[in-house]
Amino acid sequence: MRLDRLHIPFITIGFALLLLPLCPASAQARKFTVVIDAGHGGHDPGAVGKTSREKNINLGVALKLGRLIKENCTDTKVIYTRDRDIFVPLARRAEIANDAKADLFISIHTNSLAGNRKVKGASTWTLGLAKSDANLEVAKRENAVILYEDDYQTRYAGFNPNSAESYIIFEFMQDKYMSQSVHLASLVQKEFQQTAKRTDRGVHQAGFLVLKASAMPSILVELGFISTPEEERYLNTENGRNALAQSIYRAFLTYKKEQEARRESTSAPAGNTPHSSIPQKTSSPKEREEKAPAQSSPIFKVQILASTRPIPQGSDEFKGVKDVEYYRENGMYKYTCGASADYDEMLQLKEKLSVRFKGPFIIAFKNGKKMSIDTAIREYNNNKKQ
Repeated sequence: MRLDRLHIPFITIGFALLLLPLCPASAQARKFTVVIDAGHGGHDPGAVGKTSREKNINLGVALKLGRLIKENCTDTKVIYTRDRDIFVPLARRAEIANDAKADLFISIHTNSLAGNRKVKGASTWTLGLAKSDANLEVAKRENAVILYEDDYQTRYAGFNPNSAESYIIFEFMQDKYMSQSVHLASLVQKEFQQTAKRTDRGVHQAGFLVLKASAMPSILVELGFISTPEEERYLNTENGRNALAQSIYRAFLTYKKEQEARRESTSAPAGNTPHSSIPQKTSSPKEREEKAPAQSSPIFKVQILASTRPIPQGSDEFKGVKDVEYYRENGMYKYTCGASADYDEMLQLKEKLSVRFKGPFIIAFKNGKKMSIDTAIREYNNNKKQ
């Protein structure tokens, strides 16, 4: 059977474009911002196939994705880390997204597996600890980009992309955007399977430096395997790239609509949004500190807001939310909800609060003083083993 009959998901590209969903009109004053990162580039070819290079496949799909968003979502700003064949340092890619205060970071890559010319499929990755040697190898390959940089040992604090020991830093890392990133990754995989008819290789986690440095929900997409001849041919066709870009676009659109609906629900009167599952407030921050005995274990809390000025307790910001406390740090008032020595309990609370607040995350205290979340999680895990 011919390859195009196996993979092309639409009869013609023109017909496919007619089926594209559009962004609804948005009342937001600030444009939703997405940064699209075409992996590799310039003197860094990425993975090399028999007839093509990863850097060109990545750029082709990235530009098509950006064009779809620009043409159909006038309320969205698209920023590319590169829009031509140039080398961009890994740290600079995340810096571009952070400087733009982006709402999303999407990094586009192409996979490769030496010695296997039959493996197929697309996968989507989020930041985290690699749970298998295969996942670690993917992270090693993508992080090896830093070896093209002259000062990588200084810039990345001695990180060695080829050493498994360097990846220990990801073991206890707290990513406050994890749930949003995993959700977007799941949407992308669903569209790869349904829209582009790709083999679904699932959502995975690994220690990608480019995702670690980005301060927003972020994913890394592996479009397919350039090391598999059949997949390499598909990845280099217009139809293949159009289908892949359209899949990511559809997932992006679903995610964006969900985020806007969530923001609208949080701005509605408190009576319209139930929050009865959030615990009741029992005391003020000062009272809680005065009563607290010396702690042998860290106390975890979920941070929900930060402000340069104190927010009155009866403010609309906290309507429907109880058990709110605050602490001061670097001239900021930082507001938290919940308090428990059980980290898993606070993870569940964080998920509930994410419906109301954008990007809540867990912090830790011991004897009234804020401590490193990595150290706190390590202590918590050690205490569970005892």
